[in-house]
This record gives sequence, structure tokens and C-alpha cells, in this order.
Amino acid sequence: QVQLVESGGGLVQAGESLRLSCAASGRTFDRYHVGWFRQAPGKERSIVAAISWSTANTYYADSVKGRFALSRANTKNTVFLQMNSLKPEDTAVYYCAAKTKNYGLALNDYEYWGQGTQVTVSS
Repeated sequence: QVQLVESGGGLVQAGESLRLSCAASGRTFDRYHVGWFRQAPGKERSIVAAISWSTANTYYADSVKGRFALSRANTKNTVFLQMNSLKPEDTAVYYCAAKTKNYGLALNDYEYWGQGTQVTVSS
């Protein structure tokens, strides 16, 4: 079992950057696949980005390609989401999630979830 804690959210102006962190406890990420999701008011929770720890293969939603980037700490207990050129439409609660199966990017494919961190982008 793994416990997840997100951090790094905040209030920024459009065009600025934030780096979110997802920290694991209980065990490291080496056997997991990690995803970032976001949910804005009145919207469904949706995938933003995902990474397989063992292969470092990544996925990015079309809306964030070229602006967001995933990275891994070599201690295997932290995943980062660098968010650049932020837009007001990026405003949402961002969640880190983890799963053991090696396929699927849907919300219900992920077994473990953090509590979320708020990102607000003003214009």
C-alpha cells in the first residue's frame, strides 16, 4: 500500500509557473504507475499527465502538451509536475494518483489517491 500527498499549489497570474509534488509513503513508486488528474468546478475529473516509473514512459493531455512536464526523483518517492505558461483554464484541484496495473488512464483505473492541491490562475 502507498499513501500520497500533493503539494505546491497556489495562486499565480497567467503565464507564470508552478511545480507540483506528489510524495509517497509506505513504499516507493518503483512498482507503480503515477497519474495527475484535475477537477475544476462544474467539470469532471480528468487526466492531465501520467508516467510509468519503471520505463519513464509519459502521457500528456492535449490541453497541456508543451506546457507541463513530468519528472521523477531518483529516491523513487516523489513525482513532480512542472506547469509552465499557466492559463486561467488550468484552475482546478490537482490530484496525484497511483496504480499497479500497467494499462489504462481512466480515473477508475487508479487505486490510490492524494487529497488534492488547489491551483488558481488569475488573468
